[in-house]
Amino acid sequence: MKIQNIIKVFLLAIAFASLNVMAEKKLEPLEEVKPPPKNFESDVVDEPQITITKKGGDTVEEYRINGELYMMKVTPAAGGPAYYLLKEDQDGGWAKYDGPSQPLTVPKWVIFRF
Repeated sequence: MKIQNIIKVFLLAIAFASLNVMAEKKLEPLEEVKPPPKNFESDVVDEPQITITKKGGDTVEEYRINGELYMMKVTPAAGGPAYYLLKEDQDGGWAKYDGPSQPLTVPKWVIFRF
C-alpha cells in the first residue's frame, strides 16, 4: 500500500471512532435564544449616508458614516468625468481620485498629541 492510502484509512478510522464516541454521549438541545427587540438599533452603520447637492452646475455627493464626511463625488456640469475627493486622515486635506485604479493611501497613526 502507498503511504497516501494508509493515511486515508487512518483518518477514516479516526472519523468512525469519533462518531461512535459522539453517539454514546447523551446530547441535550440548548435553550432557545430570543431574537433582539424590534426597536434595537446598533451604533454601527452598515451603509453610508449620502447627501446630494448642486454647487454651481456641479453635482456633489457627500458620503458620511456616523456623521463624519469621508468622501465626496463631484460630477461636473460640463459633462466631464466624475472624480472623487477622499479624506486622507482626520486632520488632513483631501486627495483627488479620478482613475480606475485605487488611490494610494498610506496608513497614518497618531503617536503623540501636544
